[in-house]
Amino acid sequence: MDRVKLRKIWDYWYEEWIKPLIIAIVLALIIRTFIIQPFKIPSGSMRPTLVEGDRIFVSKFIYGARIPFTNKRVFTVRAPARGDVMVFESPLDPDKDFIKRVIGLPGEEVEIANGKIRIDGEIAEEPSFIHNNYYYNRSVFGKEGEAFEVPQDSYYVLGDNSASSRDSRYWGIVPKDNIIGRAFFIFWPPKRIKILRNN
Repeated sequence: MDRVKLRKIWDYWYEEWIKPLIIAIVLALIIRTFIIQPFKIPSGSMRPTLVEGDRIFVSKFIYGARIPFTNKRVFTVRAPARGDVMVFESPLDPDKDFIKRVIGLPGEEVEIANGKIRIDGEIAEEPSFIHNNYYYNRSVFGKEGEAFEVPQDSYYVLGDNSASSRDSRYWGIVPKDNIIGRAFFIFWPPKRIKILRNN
């Protein structure tokens, strides 16, 4: 086969298959790194909001997309808010990702008393899910009658299934640098498809 035919074959394969594939891979990496990432729920710690096997999309840009291999964030839309369902790297094991609800914001004092969340001494009225949920006292950072002050650039998070969740009550706060993004949509299974709201 002569060089002209080989060149034509290469040009065809490059234009029709290789180039589109490279572009698709690059776009997928950009989307996954900076915009949106899928996750699967492994446990029941967020019941009834999320159940085992739910597959969700997480917005990585809303809190600022993290530049790979750094702690720098770009294009921040807003900071985490109370009630957000947040995905983050475990403070104890960076290789594990956790999902919990944001309860305490930087600089606030959080206390669990009689099943209710108190922020700076006042019962949290909003969002309604937090107000209506029952939270159990557990471990070092969730003792009855003891308020925990959330450091700057950190968050206090709890599982919605308070009776069966390892969360800030056990290991403390989530540093800002550990945040991956905000869960906003269940896309699988079909009967569970819905937008996740913070109320």
